[in-house]
Amino acid sequence: MKSKAIILVVAVVVILIGFASAYIVDETEQVVVTQFGKVVGKTKVEPGLYFKVPFIQNTTYFPKNLLEWDGDPGQIPTLDKTYIWVDTFARWRIVDAIKFFQTVNNTTSAQGRLDDIIDPAVRNLITENKLIETVRKSNRDLDTYEIGLEDIKERPSYKIQTGREEITNKILKQAQPKLQKFGIEIVDVKIKRINYVEQVRNSVYSRMIAERKQIAEKFRSEGKGEARKILGEKERDLKKITSEAYRKAQVIKGKADAESTKLYAEAFGMDAEFYSFTKTLEMYSEALDKESVMVLSTDSDLFKYLKRYSDKP
Repeated sequence: MKSKAIILVVAVVVILIGFASAYIVDETEQVVVTQFGKVVGKTKVEPGLYFKVPFIQNTTYFPKNLLEWDGDPGQIPTLDKTYIWVDTFARWRIVDAIKFFQTVNNTTSAQGRLDDIIDPAVRNLITENKLIETVRKSNRDLDTYEIGLEDIKERPSYKIQTGREEITNKILKQAQPKLQKFGIEIVDVKIKRINYVEQVRNSVYSRMIAERKQIAEKFRSEGKGEARKILGEKERDLKKITSEAYRKAQVIKGKADAESTKLYAEAFGMDAEFYSFTKTLEMYSEALDKESVMVLSTDSDLFKYLKRYSDKP
């Protein structure tokens, strides 16, 4: 009975020692083994099952994959004295876990080191370049050019010498040597966002509003000019049509009067006396009525027909 108990105790102790001495390295991790605070052996970077001296040696795990650093947005002046807010981020990894353990020990402290090294590098590179260099990376023509603005004023041309991509590369090159002693490698640094500070932003918005008003006024004046042109053409065409219609009407009327006169001449030319008689009667009907009083000589031509027919019995 006692032997069984001893065997059971020994088995439990062996199992405990086995659990205390074995450790597993995942494919996304790397492990540093320490003994009394000092590093023992090399970093375990290959995934698998490993063993250590139980209760004496300890294991510290570090990530092997890419880690994220997100900088705090800051106000930075550019070379052309324009204040902007710059927000950057970076991707980094632990390439020497032993150095990392001996210097910064954990990822939280490493983030602080990255702040102290990357932020000054960003500030230095932004300050050394003009604003347009931090915004654009090539001299490609913009395809968002405002319609109408090119007619009002010519935009200043500027050739990109460095560009945004080269600035981020220089930030990486400037920061990387300072991080090697910590066992850290920066894989990439990018500018996440660039914006004007509030005071400059308000000035830019005011200038944009003024430009848009200038464009709108230009379009209005062009519209008014086009409207006046159309109205002038309409009036011209209307007068042309009216005068042409009047000319045609007068031609037709003249032809009609000529034809009428011709017919009258032919009709009354057959008997001139009858023509004179009818015309005189028409004149009597228009000039004389019951209230008319006329004093005429008996030798008057106007009175001849009245006299002729008044003398007949």
